[in-house]
Amino acid sequence: MASSPRTKLTAKGAATRRRIVEGAAAEIRARGAAATTLDDIRARTATSKSQIFHYFPGGKEELLYAVAAREADRVLEDQEPHLSDLSTWPAWRDWREAVVRRYRQQGVNCPLGVLITELGRTTPAAQALTGRLIEQWQQALRAGIRRMQDGGAIDRRLDADRTAAALVAAVQGGVVILMSTGGITHLEAALDTTLGLLRHSATPPVT
Repeated sequence: MASSPRTKLTAKGAATRRRIVEGAAAEIRARGAAATTLDDIRARTATSKSQIFHYFPGGKEELLYAVAAREADRVLEDQEPHLSDLSTWPAWRDWREAVVRRYRQQGVNCPLGVLITELGRTTPAAQALTGRLIEQWQQALRAGIRRMQDGGAIDRRLDADRTAAALVAAVQGGVVILMSTGGITHLEAALDTTLGLLRHSATPPVT
């Protein structure tokens, strides 16, 4: 479901819409998507129902999509500043620590996963949102690998795009197990093994 067309918001209107989205996100993290009502969001954000429907004419579904998009952005924001500067091995180490820290703090509750489920994993809206997140994530990792290749730290014959895809898959696979078991060991193992293979391609090898 795409957002309903609307005229460009004023600065005040954009701030109000942002407050509604942030408040809804906080409410969903506390209660879960299914249990959160528009009345809960209205109370938390000090807005009226007419304001909510002004910014989200599609009601709760459209608001959920906006919150899911915000949560997707947060996945990448929480990896900064490391994700944008993967040009040294210490930077890769710091990125790894940021990823593990984020999901350790999150625990079994993944707001984005819950929201995507609520919207329907197979709907065009959910698929587009997930695809955008994965593509942006993979692009950032690919750029880091290529910077390392340009600097001579990684063999240029390594396929940067496939390696970046493997790193994203390692994180997401570990997160799925974390959500199922509450344990972060598999996420750490997947990341460490994939990064270990990346370091093994170093020229000369990293000791």
